[in-house]
Amino acid sequence: MRKGALGVASLAASISFLASPWAMADTATPFKGGDTAWMLTSTALVLLMTIPGLALFYGGMVRRKNILATAAQSFAVTALISVLWMFFGYSLAFTPGNAFIGGASRFFLHGLGLDSVNALAPTIPETVYMTFQMTFAIITPALIVGAFAERMKFSALLWFTGLWSLLVYAPIAHMVWGPGGWLGGDGVLDYAGGTVVHINAGIAGLVAALMIGKRVGYKHDNMHPANLLFTLMGAAMLWVGWFGFNAGSAVAASDRAGMAMAVTQIATAAAALAWMFVEWWARGKPTVLGMSSGAVAGLVAITPASGFVGPMGSLWIGIAAGVGCFWASVYVKNWLNYDDSLDAFGVHAVGGIIGALLTGVFAVAAIGGTAGVLEGNLHQLWIQATGVGITIGYDALVTWILLKVIDWVVGLRVSEEAEREGLDVTQHGEQIYM
Repeated sequence: MRKGALGVASLAASISFLASPWAMADTATPFKGGDTAWMLTSTALVLLMTIPGLALFYGGMVRRKNILATAAQSFAVTALISVLWMFFGYSLAFTPGNAFIGGASRFFLHGLGLDSVNALAPTIPETVYMTFQMTFAIITPALIVGAFAERMKFSALLWFTGLWSLLVYAPIAHMVWGPGGWLGGDGVLDYAGGTVVHINAGIAGLVAALMIGKRVGYKHDNMHPANLLFTLMGAAMLWVGWFGFNAGSAVAASDRAGMAMAVTQIATAAAALAWMFVEWWARGKPTVLGMSSGAVAGLVAITPASGFVGPMGSLWIGIAAGVGCFWASVYVKNWLNYDDSLDAFGVHAVGGIIGALLTGVFAVAAIGGTAGVLEGNLHQLWIQATGVGITIGYDALVTWILLKVIDWVVGLRVSEEAEREGLDVTQHGEQIYM
């Protein structure tokens, strides 16, 4: 009797497994130890970018009364998105569904086992691929924080980043990278997240900054960064961690990963120098903040191109990002008179757009399988521009709706009194002494 019951249970389990549209436990596909080791390393490097990298980078740029609160936002977003990615995000982004959004087969990571494989990364365990993509999902909403730093309620931040990750990030990630995704299927090139991560975050940041409004005393108070050593240290951690971001997106320890690493280093250095020299010429001194911001701009711009371009292409992309993001962050922001506190739009959206478009110019068929404008494929630039436009339109609309609803339910902004006192004390009951 017991033996028969076990047989029925085994048969039921088999039928349940076969019925899953994304049942990928494929013991016939061996994992490659080298690929797995590199992806474990890359995952840790990308997580390093948010905590402590972004926490220090952003924390150093705000005023002393908001350092803890700003760093805490990166930390809290890391925890929140990790759980939401397990619940819904991974499945919505990286399992088969339709051209717009993934399916529900991996909700709560149902069925994820030791031998599970995602068809997008067949040589590594799905657990590793899922966690690697989780780190991308974490840093994207954390980047948005820079646009409205020093004035959003902590409760509103949690609601916004959580909902945004499911309603904006997951659909865009699926459309560009997911199985059957619309934009990826149309030929949009985004190797490691220029569109999915940086344009997405930068546009959401701009919408949020415009809706929340300027910081109290924006034109009159001293808004200078409290600790640029924190910012420099954070930028350095971002630079190192970005090798996991870009070279890790090969999802293998391969020659393409090696090229992605090389072009990432070249573009980042070129952008840091370009920003430094342009700032030196325009404003009289090369600043630590400028060099740090230029390096991040280069990292952003090379991200979509890193698996498609060669060294010379990366050099020009870096130079364009350094000059273009300096112009956007210093002059465009002042001309248009909006308060993007830490230049999330000026660096991430503008840098992402520059990188996405120039990917269509400098792409090399022998590296990534797709030729760009310089190799005679003029249409690729149009494809890239279309992907950028769709991302901007969808992101801006949904971000605006989310912020309107959250403002109505819990309110977006702290009171003027709380803002003047500082978010460290008013939101967290803590402060640092320097």
